[in-house]
Amino acid sequence: MNGTDQLTKETVKAPGRWLALAVLVLAVLLVAVDATVLGLATPFLSEDLKPSGTELLWIGDVYSFIIAGLLISMGSLGDRIGRKKLLLTGAVAFGAVSVLNAYATSPEMMIIARALLGVAGATLMPSTLALIRNLFHDPKERSIAVGIWGAAASAGAAVGPVVGGFLLEHFWWGSVFLINLPVMAVLVVVGIKLLPESRNPNPGPWDLLSVVLSLVGMVAIVYAIKEMAVHGIGVLSAAAAIIGIGSLYWFVRRQLTLASPLLNVRLFHNRGFSGAVLADLLTILGLSGLVFFLSQFLQLVQGRSPLEAGLIELPAAIGAVMAGLLAGYLARRASVRSAVSGGLTAVGLALASCTLLTAETGPLSMGLALFLGGLGAGLAFTVTADVILSSVPKEQAGAASAVSETAYELGAALGIALLGSIVTGVYRGFPVPEGVPSEVTAAARDSLGGAAQAVETLPEDQSAALLASAQNAFADGFHVAGAVGSVVLLLTAVAAWFLLKGQRLEDGVEHP
Repeated sequence: MNGTDQLTKETVKAPGRWLALAVLVLAVLLVAVDATVLGLATPFLSEDLKPSGTELLWIGDVYSFIIAGLLISMGSLGDRIGRKKLLLTGAVAFGAVSVLNAYATSPEMMIIARALLGVAGATLMPSTLALIRNLFHDPKERSIAVGIWGAAASAGAAVGPVVGGFLLEHFWWGSVFLINLPVMAVLVVVGIKLLPESRNPNPGPWDLLSVVLSLVGMVAIVYAIKEMAVHGIGVLSAAAAIIGIGSLYWFVRRQLTLASPLLNVRLFHNRGFSGAVLADLLTILGLSGLVFFLSQFLQLVQGRSPLEAGLIELPAAIGAVMAGLLAGYLARRASVRSAVSGGLTAVGLALASCTLLTAETGPLSMGLALFLGGLGAGLAFTVTADVILSSVPKEQAGAASAVSETAYELGAALGIALLGSIVTGVYRGFPVPEGVPSEVTAAARDSLGGAAQAVETLPEDQSAALLASAQNAFADGFHVAGAVGSVVLLLTAVAAWFLLKGQRLEDGVEHP
């Protein structure tokens, strides 16, 4: 056994692996929290930076777009230079760029800062899951470890609003980014001591053209979908779609010819692997879209404080943690397809419940729906991550982890972009009372946060009528988005039942 990727059997049994897992969970929790913590800060950020509706969507989802575009490249880079080295370097960069986010002074600066945070975040996620693959060689132990990791990833999306709510009650919106600094400091200091280095002993060269093609392809495709959903098919969106499809096609063709590809695309010939990736993506699409827009609904339609809104969303985190810890056991006792299809169905039903929300809906019914959604997401996401991770040799763990993580981050980006585009499309058509100046109407139709500020310049009666109309339109858009998301998730549950037929999690012990 030679090379840093080789671990002795004694090392595998050492208790230090669980402490190392705690460090990895800290990293993934922080990246997941950062994906949704902005949802609660959006009204405050809107008031300060005054972004347009389109700029607001970009601020919300460019972080996930960039992560999705770079994950495969960074997972492959970690396989080559060392996953520990990439993780700790990324942690330092993540902390530094968080400061830039906190002190952004314009919408454009905020978008750039969020994009840079995405670059740093892309170095963290695949490294964490790949290191788990190399720390835990017993498949049952690895299922528990992946379950804890998956619970952190799923729960982070729901914990974000609680953390953000607390900070926004006491500090300004930039504080939601500054919390990254002490966490990253702990990660680096502890990680240096506890994490073992691991890499592919025979990695081959890192293909820069493939890196560019995957980034351009991912970002262009998501941009095209977002633009088409809001504005219909136009010259820019059509051009972006063509560029994105062409880049990804070229990327796939190139991977098939390289001796050391960034991504082994032949893995997708496996029906179970493809089904797991699809379920992975759509699970997070449903959950992230739900949490992001529910945060705004709770504050701007129901008039709740940020902390109240965050606490109402907390049951999603509790459900995700519970399901993540039990996922491996349930998938072995029943079957992989039962666990994944059941999880997808639960998320679909949680989204369907959004169609029933009104300004008067109480926290108990919303909490139950969110608990169900978190339970489903934790179950489906954890089992699919385990399937993806156990399907490749440990030398390729980074690249395989990146597939799972790409599905996660692309799902988060699409959840905000697609469901958000539906909300925005329905919202913009709301009726405006007579006599409202055109500039106030334009500001109000840009976003609900913009409407809340714009009405301050109007007489009381006119102000109340305009705000009520805007809130009703936002609620209608939220209902439509919930219905569409629910149909997509329930159809995916059916597809997963067939795609994952015969798929099983590993048993026994895999020796290094």
